Amino acid sequence: MDICEILGIDIPIIQAPMAGVQNWELALAVSEAGGLGSIPCGMLSVDQVVSEVESFTARSTKPYNLNFFCHEMPGVDESALSAWKKTLATYYDEFDVPPPEGMSGLRLPFDDKVADAIEKFKPPVISFHFGLPSPELLDRVKSWGSAVLSTATTVEEGVWLQTNGADIVIAQGVEAGGHRGMFLTDDADSQLPLAELISGLLAELSIPVIAAGGIASSADVKALLGQGAPAVQVGTSYLLCNEAKTSVLHRAAIRDESSVTALTNVFSGRLARGIKNRVMNDLDCVFSGVPEFPYASVALGPLRTAAEGVGRSDFTPLWSGTVRSGCREVSAKELTRMLWPA
Repeated sequence: MDICEILGIDIPIIQAPMAGVQNWELALAVSEAGGLGSIPCGMLSVDQVVSEVESFTARSTKPYNLNFFCHEMPGVDESALSAWKKTLATYYDEFDVPPPEGMSGLRLPFDDKVADAIEKFKPPVISFHFGLPSPELLDRVKSWGSAVLSTATTVEEGVWLQTNGADIVIAQGVEAGGHRGMFLTDDADSQLPLAELISGLLAELSIPVIAAGGIASSADVKALLGQGAPAVQVGTSYLLCNEAKTSVLHRAAIRDESSVTALTNVFSGRLARGIKNRVMNDLDCVFSGVPEFPYASVALGPLRTAAEGVGRSDFTPLWSGTVRSGCREVSAKELTRMLWPA
């Protein structure tokens, strides 16, 4: 079956879910253009997830994708958290803010409570980052008729996803912005350029493989479709769109042609690609003393708020892929149509 038929879309373009910089409005614009809009749910409460779906479905009958994290939550390592706060102590002093107490704003994995809340909607597409949920939860999602997508950053991860029930694999090239979907390895050297990853996955898998990472033009889309990918997933190019919630500071960094990206673990404890800023530079982007995902982000919260309050992005995760030439300050509907090489 053609991937557009599987996903219920007109053109094989998927908007990458981008937590923190978008909501249902961006997803709606992409879906209305004939692509597949995605709603990032990994940082939302159950009630917020429901609100996002209701906001979308009240305005459109087009398909949409709900994206969730499915990591295993490690136990709280108090000694690691204490050491991390000590690493950041000079920054707390500089901005005259105390280290945070408690654990607010954590990224939580997909679970039965979320499934209970969204079951009535029978979402047409659900995608996962960091592998797949438990077999029981996955069976439940599939019972709704939802197409299940998940991200692979290596060929081995793609094979695992196919074996364990994914309907479609998203090949996340190393060029892609935001969190790496790595779940079988934490080795940065294992991460491949998109062209190489796509070739390997297409040779090994029998299910569709979507190309993601560094896609900024209709020529890029055409080339990847020609390579054998039945669809593409685009994220960074949407960051300046009218419907995006990208902050003023983040938008400025994206527009700055001199800014460069790197993989870093300092914001969350997992590797993610973003535009280099002060804390990334100070800690050499990948810091061995960062607590496990998702706990690292808590200690940075007050620093981010304080710095942003004086117009600085020193502690802000400025997620971006390596290619920003496709960013346009237009509606996401228009950008989607610009990306389609028809």
